[in-house]
Amino acid sequence: MSNSILTINMITREAVRLWVNTNSFLQHIDTQYDDQFAVTGAKIGQSLRIRLPNDYTVRTGPVAQIQDTAETSTTLTLATQKGVDVSFNSVERTMSLDDYSKRILAPAVNNLVGAVAADVMSGAEPGVSNLVGNFDAAGNLLKPTLDTWLQAKALLSLRSAPTDSRKFILDPITMARTVQNLSGLLNPATEISEQYRKGEVYNAIGFDWFEDQTVIKHTTGAYSSPAVNGAGQTGNTLTVSSLSGPLNQGDIIQIAGVNAVNRITKVSTGQLQMFVVTANAATGATSLSIYPAIVPPSGGSPVQYQTVDASPANGAAITPMTLASTVYRKNLAFIPDAVTMATADLELPKNMQETARERMDGVSMRMVTGFDIKSDQFITRLDVLYGYVWVRPEWAVAVADII
Repeated sequence: MSNSILTINMITREAVRLWVNTNSFLQHIDTQYDDQFAVTGAKIGQSLRIRLPNDYTVRTGPVAQIQDTAETSTTLTLATQKGVDVSFNSVERTMSLDDYSKRILAPAVNNLVGAVAADVMSGAEPGVSNLVGNFDAAGNLLKPTLDTWLQAKALLSLRSAPTDSRKFILDPITMARTVQNLSGLLNPATEISEQYRKGEVYNAIGFDWFEDQTVIKHTTGAYSSPAVNGAGQTGNTLTVSSLSGPLNQGDIIQIAGVNAVNRITKVSTGQLQMFVVTANAATGATSLSIYPAIVPPSGGSPVQYQTVDASPANGAAITPMTLASTVYRKNLAFIPDAVTMATADLELPKNMQETARERMDGVSMRMVTGFDIKSDQFITRLDVLYGYVWVRPEWAVAVADII
């Protein structure tokens, strides 16, 4: 019995299914579909406003102390359209869907998903300010140990991250090292069996573990440690002494005497707050763009959205977390709500051979086919329009592993 002709709807539906099940990182972040574009179609540059959780201080005693609700929000822009374009002849259209999926669709979708995942992952560079690593006495980075992963867990808790749905995304090399490192620990037999069969840590220390080849490899700037220039600074810009070497976007720094606070109680954690450099700072620069903002208490009393127990003092030393000119793998511990990716319906063009859109699990994809009469080829493009934002980057921790 001959195969029936594949339809564009069948192929697009299979493409979305492959997308949803292909990439470990994208499978475990918050993905949203915006149906406001379902009729008219979305365009690059359209934006969605995402409200962030409100923050309040707590009074002591019976007298009410009314405080304003200072709502904050962030913007997710549908900034990027990515796609893969293929062609096939009329004979190939008679393949079974399984054959077509394996030969043509799966490789195309795999590459497309990988490119999108790498893009979303890159947002951790200027966004995630928390970092843990296994360092020796000289500050050299070593392979992560169980203690390293437990430090990441503790940091998420100190940043008030929910305890459910915690994930680790590891570079394949880090995963191999970690399986070996944790293999001798006491674990349930079923977990050890899964670890042995797949060569991956499955579930341990309150996290689900996954590997992904899109994990960032970060290069630290060739800096010499600068100092704070001016006391009492607040906000996302820090004035410093002239840099004698550059700091790179994604470098993570600490400031002497500036401790992090528990975001709920506003009480100092007793550990230095970590800040990520959000834009490259060249040699000679006198200011750094940082996240999170420096928000100290006011008059000794806690304030909304407080991040630190004090503003930096003039001349306070600024110390990057890793040695200058170091390359390391930036594995991530996170919860899905730390980052949101949204897709929207692209417009279906008219006067084409075939058009289709399909949606599944917060992902919308469009497929369009036109016919080239000269070559007897059906030219098909597969597109996704998306945007992302690291909504709560404090709910993610970079776990460094040396290259």
